Amino acid sequence: MSNNNSAKNTSAKCKPVVLMSMGAQERKGHDYQVMTHKYITPLVEIAGCVPVLVPTCCGIEDLEQYLDMADGVYLTGAGSNIDPTLYGQENLTPDKGQDRDRDLFDLPLIKAAIARGLPIFGICRGMQEINVALGGDMYQKLYAEPGFNDHREDSNAPVDVQYAASHSVRLQANSWLAKLMQSEEIRVNSLHGQGVKTLGKGLESLARAEDGLVEAFHAPSLSPFLFAVQWHPEWQAAQNPDSVKIFQAFGEACRQRAAGPAYEMAC
Repeated sequence: MSNNNSAKNTSAKCKPVVLMSMGAQERKGHDYQVMTHKYITPLVEIAGCVPVLVPTCCGIEDLEQYLDMADGVYLTGAGSNIDPTLYGQENLTPDKGQDRDRDLFDLPLIKAAIARGLPIFGICRGMQEINVALGGDMYQKLYAEPGFNDHREDSNAPVDVQYAASHSVRLQANSWLAKLMQSEEIRVNSLHGQGVKTLGKGLESLARAEDGLVEAFHAPSLSPFLFAVQWHPEWQAAQNPDSVKIFQAFGEACRQRAAGPAYEMAC
């Protein structure tokens, strides 16, 4: 084996391993576990991590074994909503799909990952899962709440239009995120009908939309790196400097975790 190949293999072995929980999807009478390509690509190409796709349909019996191999946890968006009974509300959107298997896997996953000090990054549904896991609740119909804008995409528009930047978010002054972005305001896309109502225990807002909705949070009292956003930085991430910074920061946190327990990050 050549030295170049040896170097490549050594480099590959050193990449941090990140768990990605999959979701349920029914196709022609068959139940699938799925993960969208757009979420995987920036984790590999920008964050420099190795994804391990975890099925959520088999319960949590093997949860700790999955975590034993992990240097981070990445909770993605999905087309389903969290079961509102898990945060003490009746279901106000019965026409919207749910994925209770993912709910019942990811909420314990989040708590166990925090207990281990693993870096956690959540997007959209993933952000909402973190909030619910830590005792927060949600606006189920954000678009019907007085004082809030309609944050949903136009389902009839082309995908590129749906995922285009549509509003600004104001970043908490002098925060980790503002320093990372080198700005106190950025433009983001918006494709969600629900939103954070009450923040879970230990969570602190990092960014808010123009209508005051929490668009990003972290938990510096709970974890060296626990960060989540309501928008979709994974969409064409390599072409968006803000998204690149976010995925690089998560990747670096996972690399520090993989290097040993004595890492710290001011997140």
